[in-house]
Amino acid sequence: MLKVEKICVMNFENAIRGARNPMNSWARMDSYTDEKGNFILGENDRDLGRRLARAGSDHRKFLRQIFVSMDITAPLYWWKEFDTYKVATVANSTSTMHKIHAKPFTREDFSCDRLTSDALAALDTLIAFLEKERLSFVETKDRTHWHNIIQLLPSSYDQMRTVTLNYETLINMYYARKSHKLAEWHILCDAIAAMPYAADLIMVKDEE
Repeated sequence: MLKVEKICVMNFENAIRGARNPMNSWARMDSYTDEKGNFILGENDRDLGRRLARAGSDHRKFLRQIFVSMDITAPLYWWKEFDTYKVATVANSTSTMHKIHAKPFTREDFSCDRLTSDALAALDTLIAFLEKERLSFVETKDRTHWHNIIQLLPSSYDQMRTVTLNYETLINMYYARKSHKLAEWHILCDAIAAMPYAADLIMVKDEE
């Protein structure tokens, strides 16, 4: 399971203006902000952006100045893979260290949508034990119970992080992970493909 929420794309205008700096072609800028506050990429700017995006990383530096913030809820086993992307990413997560005991454990806290019935039964047994330890820790503050929770917490436990990255990083993620065997990556890649002007600026290899 993976959920993407609160997507915010920022700094389009400044990025496209910067893309015109090398040729002093600012007079050809035709992008604008509409009455609803949405940034509209003009035809001249769209054509320039497409050409630069497809020319390779050295030429599309302006994409590193288009910033994206989003909330992603995903299991810990997926976050371990996401954490390989250390360049131009920032993430603030909900805390297992400080808040793991703050609410009861239920199935809804875990990505278990592809488990067999036997595996679900094993997970339910573990959830029951984790909940028992949580209640014991809340009552006694004995860290033995807390350590039992932390060290037994399965990698299917879902965690929400607010992530900030840029369009260049999204290109790398999309093409590295769109055919990955983890279904969670497909959900994120679909969200990436739906971002503003993704067909022009992110799906740069689809026409090759």
